[in-house]
Amino acid sequence: QVQVEESGGGLVRAGGSLRLTCAVSGIIYNIYNMGWYRQAPGNQRELVAEITSGRTTNYADSVKGRFTIARDNAENTVDLQMNNLKPEDTAVYYCKLDLRIYSGAQRRDYWGQGTQVTVSS
Repeated sequence: QVQVEESGGGLVRAGGSLRLTCAVSGIIYNIYNMGWYRQAPGNQRELVAEITSGRTTNYADSVKGRFTIARDNAENTVDLQMNNLKPEDTAVYYCKLDLRIYSGAQRRDYWGQGTQVTVSS
């Protein structure tokens, strides 16, 4: 059973920093794309940042220059370093992993339960 878990959320003042970590447990054959998404109340879930197995990154325009995504393939983790946080970054942040649990299995997305990030003005 694959489980995805986020950690590192919390309350921070505008201009502050937080580091989110996503870890996966269970039997895994390979992890392809790893990404962070967020959903604010009343809004749709949106992509924040993603990183491929080749470490190509993609960021939402709203976080470029402030957030950095990084993966550790040995530990099967993906981090999101968030600097210069703004009140509009307030949301529940979710980790999504595109993976295969064994060599013949279909690739599919696994989501974590989310971690709350609140930025006060």
